[in-house]
Amino acid sequence: MSKQVILVTGASSGFGALTARELAGAGHTVYASMRETTGRNAPQVAAAADYAKEHAVDLRTVELDVIVHNAGHMSFGPAEAFTPEQYTQLFDVNVLSTQRVNRAALPVLRKQGKGLLVWVSSSSTRGGTPPFLAPYFAAKAAMDSLAVSYASELTRWGIETSIIVPGAFTKGTNHFAHSGKPADEAVAGAYMDGPYAGVAEAALNGLAALEPADADAGEVAKAIARVVDTPFGKRPFRVHIDPSQDGAEIVNGVADRVRAELFWRVGLQDLLKVAVR
Repeated sequence: MSKQVILVTGASSGFGALTARELAGAGHTVYASMRETTGRNAPQVAAAADYAKEHAVDLRTVELDVIVHNAGHMSFGPAEAFTPEQYTQLFDVNVLSTQRVNRAALPVLRKQGKGLLVWVSSSSTRGGTPPFLAPYFAAKAAMDSLAVSYASELTRWGIETSIIVPGAFTKGTNHFAHSGKPADEAVAGAYMDGPYAGVAEAALNGLAALEPADADAGEVAKAIARVVDTPFGKRPFRVHIDPSQDGAEIVNGVADRVRAELFWRVGLQDLLKVAVR
């Protein structure tokens, strides 16, 4: 294993924090990125420093080899009840944040001619989509689409792409517990008290019931660490970690195959993989 310098976004909690610690434990230099480091996330900054000291690892709270796009925020409620401003905010966190990081970091990776982008997507982009999660699902689908487009535009620069696809982990992260709510309470109430009464509870309980008792959110972090430690040129384009098996792996398999076939048909098949020099 060669030591890498890695930036993990959204590392204050959940998959981000687990991934940062897993990669640091594997011997890499990890920068755990998060917002409001002197405000609400100050305890997380201190926790990262304490973890680094206790485990004697190089975990810092950017020279750069790997970027892990993990920042994201969940929302739950009827699609109509979220204001356009709320959709804008969710897309800013889940999609536009990746563009800001890319524009800052890719010039460095392109200059050195080697690098890796890891995108933390979601099975919701292609698997089953229960109701009341529309803003989050739409934002993650946009991010996944952006990742796919970036992938072929970076291979000739020597930059690989791996898209990690977690399922709906309801335990081991605070994703659902900290989810946003619709601002338009009157519209939300019309759904919750009208013909869709009980649907929210059924959706959340149903997702939890699909998740095996031994499902471990830490497996997402371990999968990312395995991708990082895979030799250059051999990293997988997509990795699914979905204990509930909601069908995303099947649909993604078809979509990624069709993408590859099109590239061959138009004579751009070299863009599917980085060239190993």
